[in-house]
Amino acid sequence: MTVAAESAESAANLVQSVDWLAIAPPTVAAVVGLVVLVADLFVGTGKKAVLGWISVAGLAAAALSLLPLLDDDRSTFCLTGGGTHACSYTADRFTLVIQLLVLGGALLAALLSMSTLKDSGDELPAGEYWFLLLSSAAGAALLPASRDLATLIVALEVASLPAFALVGLKRGDKRSSEAALKFFLSSVTATAVTLMGVSFVYAATGTLHLTEIATELRNVDGQLHTLAQTGVALTLVGFAFKVAAVPFHFWVPDTYVGAPLPVAAYLSVVGKAVGFSGLILVTVVAFPSYADVWGPALAVLAALTMTAGNVAALRQRTTRAYSAVRLLAWSSVGQAGYLLVPIAAAGYADNEAAAEKAVGSTVAYALMYAAVNLGAFAVAALVGRTRRHNRVSDYRGLYARSPLAALVLGFFLLCLAGLPPGIIGLFAKVTVLSAAVDAGLGWLAVVMAVNVVIALYYYLQWTALLFRAPEGEPVRHRVPAPLTAAIALTAVLGIALSGAPQLILRFSDTGLF
Repeated sequence: MTVAAESAESAANLVQSVDWLAIAPPTVAAVVGLVVLVADLFVGTGKKAVLGWISVAGLAAAALSLLPLLDDDRSTFCLTGGGTHACSYTADRFTLVIQLLVLGGALLAALLSMSTLKDSGDELPAGEYWFLLLSSAAGAALLPASRDLATLIVALEVASLPAFALVGLKRGDKRSSEAALKFFLSSVTATAVTLMGVSFVYAATGTLHLTEIATELRNVDGQLHTLAQTGVALTLVGFAFKVAAVPFHFWVPDTYVGAPLPVAAYLSVVGKAVGFSGLILVTVVAFPSYADVWGPALAVLAALTMTAGNVAALRQRTTRAYSAVRLLAWSSVGQAGYLLVPIAAAGYADNEAAAEKAVGSTVAYALMYAAVNLGAFAVAALVGRTRRHNRVSDYRGLYARSPLAALVLGFFLLCLAGLPPGIIGLFAKVTVLSAAVDAGLGWLAVVMAVNVVIALYYYLQWTALLFRAPEGEPVRHRVPAPLTAAIALTAVLGIALSGAPQLILRFSDTGLF
């Protein structure tokens, strides 16, 4: 090939096709974040609530921008030279489902935040809070569409860095600062290990695009096999941290307790969606030929994670300060273990159809978990307005002072436990168990079944507490409209999915293959 021809090919590779409609969801969130940051300079102290409504409207607009993308898969930022067509951004069915989860979760967290910011006074600066939340949501919406490792890592950090600041944003709160520091240091360490893994993978394959990595890893030189294998293992570390898998879970309880409650709710759902979508992309799309490495590793991590999370939740004392938030934090660790099971099962799949079905089980479970866990945090935010220490014991007699809130929280807890009338929780757990059994992971299915039984105790204990006789005279308080809307939306969604759980299956067809 002549120098002129090589130059022409290089120039062709530099020409990136840009589909603005495809990148609209993360772009809208990012642009609204900048608008809020600038508007904060001109909005008076007594009118900061308008920034919240702008943020809610922006997240709703970002979610609505998914509608034009439903008809067909779209790709952008593509390299077309050299006879290849590799793209860095793809809006396929998997992307749209995760973006819906991320933007919907961020929207509900924003509704929770409005009453929290109002109650906090000057402790939480509104302009910075909304800018950070929207920035993190933009990164989270970008990640599931990323189809090269560079974009994937950038999206992961764009979603994470604002979250560190959100955790420690409360002024004069030592607990919040400590939580942010622990979250930041552990995350940076995990990111450094992941970047080393990505560099090893790039050295072994010569490419960063996920589909090309999958092809090159099948034909990697024998001398580079160990390097590639090490790179695959190290790359998984960062995503294991994001999903709070054992032993990368230690930051969760202190971070959730130290963060403002809406931020904890955001991390429990959107943070996990980011981690699991990235984990699915690097394992199933980029590293399928190394399934013998990540499949067994994720199976062991799933067993350890669900066991550690549920046992720690079981040991929480109901009278300890912030025990309700801690219980939800450890519960989220246990739920992360369940979510890992189908991804591990995909490593044992005989064909792409079986792998896609297994991954679809994780997506279906994540959708159920997002709705009911955000709802549980919303009721916790309601109780926390009058009971600042948010103990589990503070929920005793909640039915007497707020019947609808007690009924809704009871429903959410039963969904997480997988008991009727929380049919969607039962349906999701059966789907995950089926994925393990179909993959021949009978031992993992047994471990999960044992953990489901363990979790029944603390979920039912909390549920029963809601309907016991209250201590003292029940006092009723006015519930802010945004908080009411968040509770109502999650309740309607949970009830609708329990009535028609087959709706979840429509989203489990990921279209990754």
